[in-house]
Amino acid sequence: MTGQDPAPPGVGAVPQHSAAPREEVAAPSPQAASLRSPAERHRTFLGILVNTGLANITTSYLWFALTFWAYLETRNVIATGVIGGAYMLLIALSSISFGTLVDRHRKLAVMRFAAGVTLVMFLLAGAVFLVTPAATLLDLQQPWFWVFALIILIGAVVENMRNIALSTTVTILIEPDRRANANGLVGMVQGLMFIITSVLSGLSIGLLGMGWTIVVALVLTAFAFAHLLTLRMPEEVGAAATDAQGGFDLRGSIAAVLAIPGLFALILFSTFNNFMGGVYMALMDPYGLDLFSVEMWGIYLAVGATGFVLGGALIGKFGLGSNPLRTMLSAVIVMGVVGAVFTLREWGWLYVLGIWLYLVLVPFVEAAEQTVIQRVVPLPRQGRVFGLAMAFESAAAPVTAFVIAPIAQVWIIPYARSAEGAARLAPLLGEGSSRGIALVFLVAGILIIAAAVLAFFTPVYRRVSGTYARAAAEDAPAAAPP
Repeated sequence: MTGQDPAPPGVGAVPQHSAAPREEVAAPSPQAASLRSPAERHRTFLGILVNTGLANITTSYLWFALTFWAYLETRNVIATGVIGGAYMLLIALSSISFGTLVDRHRKLAVMRFAAGVTLVMFLLAGAVFLVTPAATLLDLQQPWFWVFALIILIGAVVENMRNIALSTTVTILIEPDRRANANGLVGMVQGLMFIITSVLSGLSIGLLGMGWTIVVALVLTAFAFAHLLTLRMPEEVGAAATDAQGGFDLRGSIAAVLAIPGLFALILFSTFNNFMGGVYMALMDPYGLDLFSVEMWGIYLAVGATGFVLGGALIGKFGLGSNPLRTMLSAVIVMGVVGAVFTLREWGWLYVLGIWLYLVLVPFVEAAEQTVIQRVVPLPRQGRVFGLAMAFESAAAPVTAFVIAPIAQVWIIPYARSAEGAARLAPLLGEGSSRGIALVFLVAGILIIAAAVLAFFTPVYRRVSGTYARAAAEDAPAAAPP
């Protein structure tokens, strides 16, 4: 069966002792196995999920604040594009190592390690901010701004190790037929965190400044770390038996993906979508900050993020249907339409509405991929599969961001603001100072629509859908009560 196919000979093959069904958890406690009901395991999952949400507040809060602060102080979209691109690039470079660590160690231990590293990096960022004069720190020609930003980014990136571990705890704690719903809850919590951090970051930069923002982030980080130390997961008293090697098992990660027919194609679908996401990552904040004050932009981002919560709640209630991949591609098509039209006119309400609709759909795309992987990949390999997927998908966005931010800053935006450019763009995009960014968004949206429509007609789509259907049929007898 697809979920248990061996790896290609000689390439990360699982040793005989670790060949396991998809639901295996290493060294389960007899008491936990006999006393822990599905409801109790679900409560444990909710505790881990809430703690991860609390931790993500700290990293997102400081990450958003850094982006707002950099643009407001420099008015340079290259700075925001490089910061956003560097964040995604660091995730791409580190995700395979993160996945390997998750496979080789207990999930809670990995989460605690990540939380400790984040706390240390934020302390270092505070020290750099404290000892560096403001004029020197904000000079993009000097190294200090980039050192300061890199330290914050490392702290935020390490926190993503927890997201990989969280995805594997869904497999450990949640029954197969309820995992799509659990992934929807993950999306809903992420949306709530996005709301909180959007408001806090905008207000914090506008009212407190960057220094006190770092202090607040440190306090929240320490609190989340302390709370994490109180959590327990009796289902996992030891690390799962795995074939993961060393600290960067690239070969084993690739073997784990290729062992499942069509899984690599699913990752490529998500990767292409992230190529277009890099456009929004580089230019969405500059567009919003041109329309609104930093305080109001943070609030409007929070309003838009309620869409993220709604999307996650809908999945938590209704799931993703019998074919999560079909759901994912349908959502991508609608996302492309929204991305193409939400800046056709420089209207604040249209922009916020577009962000809200876009974020309603994001949890469907993310939850669909997670649900397929959790269904068809054995638990001892899931960390590396999630890590490899994150590496591919995260690498896509910075490529676009690094390319599009300079092009927009140097050519597209000046052209759109010139008399000739403004006159040519006015019939399609109206008038305003941000018509160049709107043009980029329109082209990106059209490309997203075209790619998703074409994907529906490929043999790969049918292969991935069939792989998932067979795995679901194989799980159904095991899930039925005796």
